[in-house]
Amino acid sequence: MESRERVPDHADPPGARPDRPEAHPEHPVPAAAPYEGVWRFTAPTVDSSVPQARHAVRDLVARQGVPVEDGILQGLLLIVSELVTNAVKHAALLSPEMAVEVAISGEWIRVSVEDSHPYRPTALITDHGQTGGRGLLLVREITAGAGGGCDAERTADGGKIIWAALPLKTRL
Repeated sequence: MESRERVPDHADPPGARPDRPEAHPEHPVPAAAPYEGVWRFTAPTVDSSVPQARHAVRDLVARQGVPVEDGILQGLLLIVSELVTNAVKHAALLSPEMAVEVAISGEWIRVSVEDSHPYRPTALITDHGQTGGRGLLLVREITAGAGGGCDAERTADGGKIIWAALPLKTRL
């Protein structure tokens, strides 16, 4: 897996990332937490990339000292597995490589998987007779249950990004 690290002005998931407010002498902008940033790595769209991506995200969270609740982290790792698996199963033919990005802000963690395949998936309704095809439904349930969000977006080159954002702490 090829890894590239970049740090944004501000990562404020879910969805669009608004601009950071201007500093004002009476209301200074709080300093970013030491664990905040954006990390991106690429991987081939092959089966072995699923556990590699999950372990890379888990190790990143630990290395950065992100104060994420264990239940949220376990949900995030399951989401990473589902999104990477979807890319491997459904995009590999047109996208031999995918990118995984992790954005961490003071209160959120957002993971996204980008590939070059133009097909935009939809979460299927639950069909208990079906043995597969419910990965995105599971992602939606995990994010909604934690108070987060998820969506799919087109890229400028015709591919897609599937993302999910979770709060670092359970919302009451």
